[in-house]
Amino acid sequence: MMRSLYSGVAGLKVHQTKMDVIGNNIANVNTVGFKSSTVNFSDVLYQTTQAASGANETTGITGQNAKQIGIGSQVSSITTTVDSTGGTQRTDNALDCMISGDAFFIVNMGGANYYTKAGSFNVDAAGTLCTAAGAAVMGWQVNQEGTDIVRDNVSKLTVMSPENMASEPEATTKAYVTGNVDASDTSLAAESGVAMQVSFYDNLGNSYNLKLSLKSNTATEDNAEENPKGTYTIGITDIVDSKGKSIFWETKIDEETKQETKQLTGIMESFTFGGVTFTPALDEESGDFTINADASCLMSFNTATGAFISVTGADAADTEGTNTNALTLSLAGGGEGDNEASTLPFEDLEIDFSTITQYASSGKCSLESQRGNVDGSGEGVGRTMGEMTGLSIDASGKIYGSYDNGTTKLLGQIAVATFANATGLEAIGDSMFATTQNSGDFDGVGKDITETGGSLTTGVLEMSNVDLSTEFTQMITTQRGFQANSKIITTSDTLLEELISLKR
Repeated sequence: MMRSLYSGVAGLKVHQTKMDVIGNNIANVNTVGFKSSTVNFSDVLYQTTQAASGANETTGITGQNAKQIGIGSQVSSITTTVDSTGGTQRTDNALDCMISGDAFFIVNMGGANYYTKAGSFNVDAAGTLCTAAGAAVMGWQVNQEGTDIVRDNVSKLTVMSPENMASEPEATTKAYVTGNVDASDTSLAAESGVAMQVSFYDNLGNSYNLKLSLKSNTATEDNAEENPKGTYTIGITDIVDSKGKSIFWETKIDEETKQETKQLTGIMESFTFGGVTFTPALDEESGDFTINADASCLMSFNTATGAFISVTGADAADTEGTNTNALTLSLAGGGEGDNEASTLPFEDLEIDFSTITQYASSGKCSLESQRGNVDGSGEGVGRTMGEMTGLSIDASGKIYGSYDNGTTKLLGQIAVATFANATGLEAIGDSMFATTQNSGDFDGVGKDITETGGSLTTGVLEMSNVDLSTEFTQMITTQRGFQANSKIITTSDTLLEELISLKR
């Protein structure tokens, strides 16, 4: 009789434990990344009142089973259903991530690594990617060139560090001129010619405009061989910065007379364009600025079809082996004083003219330039320094910074961890898990999410995997089980009361 009392007490305890688990599941029905738990019972110690016996042919007695009385139940396991994926909640936050698959995000809090399915990330004051609970998201860093991921031991992803807040400028190395040269344009015969500009950046991100002049190279019977029809000379009139100031000359004001005079800046004594040497000069009497060339750069067209033929420097010998579709500007002339050419922030600029045509049109030439390669690939376009405008994460966990100069920069990659027995992880709160002896260990390096057969989805979160219909059903059966066990106790108490009343 006392055994039934204790069996009832044991039954109450295990059903109360199950109710506690159900209550926790339902309380976290809207917790990001929460994994529900299930409770299993098992019977416990048995008292054997008679052992089992075998059949005896001599006595003719058959075998008998053992007679055992159990004394209740116990909780055999509380299992976390980490292998069941929760629902998807759309947030449109670029830093919110959801793992499709069995992998876990790796986070670090207090110097220890933990694991979570909750991908609600943000950036703290130090620029580190972190969870809402304050744990740093772990992953791999980029190499020194910033071009690839270095798969080493995971570390904190400080994606908005001071060095990542800006994108370095790049010098323009390629440009091209497009449009049409109308031979009937009277400006081609003028002294100033037809003006065209090519914009470019130096290594520091400063913007400049190369001012070119296109003039007719008139052919006569006397010079038909040297100057055939359909050829034009290309000259350089100036190079100005973003404020329209020439890099070759500047204006000085005399303190006494207050008169303005021009003088050369001395940045460079000369430079080359298409193999031709150009020299900046000032006329001492008139003060006029000119750029003198020791030869001519020529552009030629097929007069029968109007198609572009070539562009060359001084003569064929000077340009042998070079690209006849383009001329290269090299601002590497000698400087004065400390302004040596090697310290100038300019790179060689190749300007392609191959898409220009010579057709009759409106009587005006229409020429314009673009930075970059003529094929539109963007090669050599150059750019100014850029400020970070946002972060994005792709399906493999790679983090990119976007900058206002149109560039993107690889900043790191989120690594994930998998375990031989993920249900063996220990929940520690804040939707985080810790490894145990029965879960398997983390190797310190982690994996690319694509290696696990999963993927990363941004702008969404994995919600709780709690199934309310299942929890409510479990709640009903648990309640009935608790009531039944309580009846065992009250009934046993009544029997004990009857036993005691026998003495009266």
